[in-house]
Amino acid sequence: MQLSVKDVASLIDTDENTIYQWIRQDSIPYFRINEEYRFNRADLLEWATTRRIRFNANMFIDDDDAIAMPGIAQALAVGGVLYNVGGSDQASVLRSVVDAARLPEAVDKDFLYSVLLARETLGSTGIGGGIAIPHVRNPVVLHIATPSATLCFLENAIDFKAVDGQPVNILFTLISPTVQMHLHLLSRLGLVLRDSDFRDALHRQATAEEILAIAAGVEARVSQPAQASEKSGS
Repeated sequence: MQLSVKDVASLIDTDENTIYQWIRQDSIPYFRINEEYRFNRADLLEWATTRRIRFNANMFIDDDDAIAMPGIAQALAVGGVLYNVGGSDQASVLRSVVDAARLPEAVDKDFLYSVLLARETLGSTGIGGGIAIPHVRNPVVLHIATPSATLCFLENAIDFKAVDGQPVNILFTLISPTVQMHLHLLSRLGLVLRDSDFRDALHRQATAEEILAIAAGVEARVSQPAQASEKSGS
């Protein structure tokens, strides 16, 4: 889905003049069609997530049944939380992440590794605060039945050329069967990363149980207003 300047302003709760300013500064991903500015949803969501820009997560999802999609806490329960993941640079860390990830046997790990490595050449996925999210841009090609998110605490802090210049020691990898699911999980991850308790749990490398519980709590609080609105309108 291609978004207009007006759409983007609504999604991230800002004014259109700010969007045009970002375009002039070439600091937001965009393209032009017939002299009009357009935006790709996946690129915009990634851009907003990496820059900690607040956005309306539900507005990135078109399907009416988006609420039935698994949240980031459920995806982390599938993918797992890994500690002391080795590696001395981006390439070796990503290799270790792929090798350690819980993936169906049908997934070609060498292919996944090459996709993650290629993604880093397009620009840093370090979002600041020691965290990186090396996204899989075309998750549908992995042909998996269940989406997963793997959280890795790195043995060594690695330079990911993050926006704040800090080395990365916390890494999230999202694996999804469809682009729609990928967008949903990425938006949910963006939400929980804005929660101070969740970030604190990450930086002290809390237990997997505590991290998942905090994530589930954040997602539950986010869904409550929508549920209350549905009840009041029924």
